[in-house]
Amino acid sequence: MNTNSVRAKEFNFDGLVGPTHNYAGLSVGNVASQVNQGNVSNPKKAAKQGLRKMLTLHELGLAQAVLPPQERPSIKLLSQCGFSGSDSQIIKKAANAASELFHAACSASSMWTANAATVSPSADTVDGKVHFTPANLVSKLHRSIEDETTTRVLKSIFTAADKFTIHPPLPHHQSMGDEGAANHTRFCPGYASTGLEFFVYGQHYFNKSAVKPERYPARQTLEASQAIIRSHQLKSNSCLLTQQNPKVIDQGVFHNDVIAVGNLNVLFYHQHAFVNEQEVRNSISNFFNDHRFYFIRVDDNQVSIDDAVKSYLFNSQIVCLNQDALRTNSREETSMALVLPGECEENQSVWRYLQELKAADNPIDTLIVKDLRESMANGGGPACLRLRVVLTDEESAAINSNVIINKNLFERLDQWVDKHYRDRIDVHSLADPQLLVESRTALDELTVILNLGSIYPFQR
Repeated sequence: MNTNSVRAKEFNFDGLVGPTHNYAGLSVGNVASQVNQGNVSNPKKAAKQGLRKMLTLHELGLAQAVLPPQERPSIKLLSQCGFSGSDSQIIKKAANAASELFHAACSASSMWTANAATVSPSADTVDGKVHFTPANLVSKLHRSIEDETTTRVLKSIFTAADKFTIHPPLPHHQSMGDEGAANHTRFCPGYASTGLEFFVYGQHYFNKSAVKPERYPARQTLEASQAIIRSHQLKSNSCLLTQQNPKVIDQGVFHNDVIAVGNLNVLFYHQHAFVNEQEVRNSISNFFNDHRFYFIRVDDNQVSIDDAVKSYLFNSQIVCLNQDALRTNSREETSMALVLPGECEENQSVWRYLQELKAADNPIDTLIVKDLRESMANGGGPACLRLRVVLTDEESAAINSNVIINKNLFERLDQWVDKHYRDRIDVHSLADPQLLVESRTALDELTVILNLGSIYPFQR
């Protein structure tokens, strides 16, 4: 095949915030999640903020799609843990007898689709297919219940077996702890080119003498990343493994996408992001050879780890503004934008640094600030909300097009949120059995809008 004739583009698949969006403080190691525990949430506002971000990227000319929320509370989880009776009875019993378990069953964390899966484009794989591995998310109970529905959702969108392979999640054991694309980045000269898939792990599970965090758990293991590399049949020259700095994990950097973000020929990262920074730089430079690569290193005296975590500077999205020029293996320089949460603008040191970044010699020349306060208060910024999927034109034509955002779908989903979502959820609201009824009614209607079929347990 003449790869120079292949055209490809990157899709952002954003998670739609679910009807039970709440602040239960379930994510140990995630500073925002812990700090805001017990606060009142606004699911309607949260969903609308996410939708407006999707519309903004669509209006910029990017390929934008949506992934649905999951059914919550999870009656299946509560039943597996010994609660019985009608759905209403199960909810009331669990809420009264096992509040921590009940709150895990109510989590709307599937909205952060950077954790949904790891995706390898066809340009990187030996069999020429796009490979997906849904993340098992075993480090947190409330997230470990997501992968079953995630698998069904992916299969309902990427239906062509000759083009897409949806692998089962890795085994549900700590040695195979997999947090998806939050610890995975892809660098490439152009989206149609063979890329360098960058896997960042928190610990080497089976090597007990290897360095690892002391305060918070390392959620991604080396062993999980290696398993995905094998399953995805990645080309031997298409992979780079490195360890995240355990010291920053202990400071609240629970995923790599809280301390680094990359796109095409740009790596934007904090100086303390990796155990071996120079090795990372050397490997990427060797892969790019005579192509120019931009290492945008943020020093601690420019932005501290504390400010990076508070603002989610590195959980921004880097997106390309001249998409058409990038759909082939072109070496044309591209203009990039940084999609930032409003908290970056409010942090003095971060905002000062961003003005310097925009004026420096690198492709990032535009800053786009979005209000995602409801998501941010639970520990997820712009990059947490999206899963990146590079598709050729032929592959794009083979997916379920009903999930691709345009103005009409945005308006329909916006109205759907107005119709079904509450504007206030507190700890007592979650125990209201009517919330499950409302959520199921909403999700049933959503599967029709997005043409997803029967993806939820209650539909089966």
